[in-house]
Amino acid sequence: MAKLKIGWAEVSITPDKKMALAGQFAERISEYVEKPITATAMAVSQDDEQMIMVSCDLVAVSVNLLDSVRERLAGNTVGIEPQKVILSAIHTHTGPVYPRNRRISGPSGGAKVMLQRYLNDGRKYIEKQNISNNSNIITGKETFEFLVERITEVIFNAWENRKDGAFSNAFGRAAVGMCRRAVYTDGSAQMWGETNQAVFKAVEGGSDTGIELMYVFGEDKKLTGIVANLACPAQCVQHRLFVSPDFWGEVKVLLRGYFGEDIFLLAQCSAAGDQCPVDLVRWVEPESDVNDPNIERKYPLKRKADPSMFDIKGMKLAGRRIAREIISVYEDGLDTPQSDVQFEHKVEIMKLPIRNATLSQGKAAEKAISDYLRDKKGDVDYNDAAKLQVHLGILTRLELQNIQSILDTEVHIIKLGTVAIATNPFELFLDYGNQIKARSHAEQTFLVQLACGAEGYLPTENAENGGHYSAFISSGLVGHEGGQMLVENTLEEINKMF
Repeated sequence: MAKLKIGWAEVSITPDKKMALAGQFAERISEYVEKPITATAMAVSQDDEQMIMVSCDLVAVSVNLLDSVRERLAGNTVGIEPQKVILSAIHTHTGPVYPRNRRISGPSGGAKVMLQRYLNDGRKYIEKQNISNNSNIITGKETFEFLVERITEVIFNAWENRKDGAFSNAFGRAAVGMCRRAVYTDGSAQMWGETNQAVFKAVEGGSDTGIELMYVFGEDKKLTGIVANLACPAQCVQHRLFVSPDFWGEVKVLLRGYFGEDIFLLAQCSAAGDQCPVDLVRWVEPESDVNDPNIERKYPLKRKADPSMFDIKGMKLAGRRIAREIISVYEDGLDTPQSDVQFEHKVEIMKLPIRNATLSQGKAAEKAISDYLRDKKGDVDYNDAAKLQVHLGILTRLELQNIQSILDTEVHIIKLGTVAIATNPFELFLDYGNQIKARSHAEQTFLVQLACGAEGYLPTENAENGGHYSAFISSGLVGHEGGQMLVENTLEEINKMF
């Protein structure tokens, strides 16, 4: 059995200009760079098998970005198989906006675009920030082309840098991710919901403090890089007006301070669609402005707890917790690095059912939009898009489901020695990830969400019944039936390999 060859590379994906920041209803323009955002690639090969995993400091990796990178790789003469390239996002909300498409036909474009379709009386959507016609801001098209160029570059560089290598998989714990959905006595739920109320009943889901780790070594048995897989999106400073890789940037700085500046970090977000770094029970008011219609606290109480995870203090604390655990696991001693291992990489296109809306829901949505726009005076903005998102989403879903019922879902299943790696393109709720990890026959299972596409939230049935953002029909293309199919099909492929 041939030894593994492993190569690393990192490239900046920070444009020189100011940028529109992705991830919120409110339009935001970057004022400065807190830390550069990057794409990091790890290329692994053995005989005729290969994988190239790329972690991008973006809110999402859309299918058009993935396809464009693969088109650049097509016909290469160095042996890279474009379909074996996996692009994933850490889900930072302080990265650039770029034009994003889904792997599906039909209406798309978010609540803003959907709302414009129903403004037929001369009114228009007004940007609170002048983003679309501002020469000081990089355009969406320029950003897209820049990302394609840089991500392609980092893939070639990692492939070129391959040398004999080995890895030790390991495990750690750091309390970062927590469920961000509150449940009330009437059965309803809210993302970011208030908990200091008599009607608060429970936090809807659990949390996963585990960190799946892989320490990678070169020919001289020197550490070259670390893969860290955590069930939490990089969403501490998600409302701020700067460019940042969020807590993963802090982790990288601390690891390089300990291991050396040439160490690479491949950050991955595990199943975490209902997770965040914010503690809803011990809510601490942020020091910075949170311009988000979904986050309102009428009577916040003073709490002795972590600093707000919407602020830089919270971000740095989350980063320290992760970095300290990665260092501690290393210091405690690792298993003998593996190099002569079984390596198999399978690419699956799973056929998952699209979550459907009902005709009665459509009629109710039309009435709600009509009533709202009748009473709303003047033009509309992001606040209106946020308030109408559920209704707009129902109407566009009704249009979509008339022409398409299945989402072709790209999933990668990998056996690397005793480790399984499985990807999906959703913001996958934690319960699904827990099912896969618990039932996987692999010694350790790395789940990577928001990989090779960006198909929205995939909520549980419990969350769908509770409602609100992340569980609305408008929040994602696939519902709980498809979620369970994803679990069962992923497990079947993993367990065939093990």
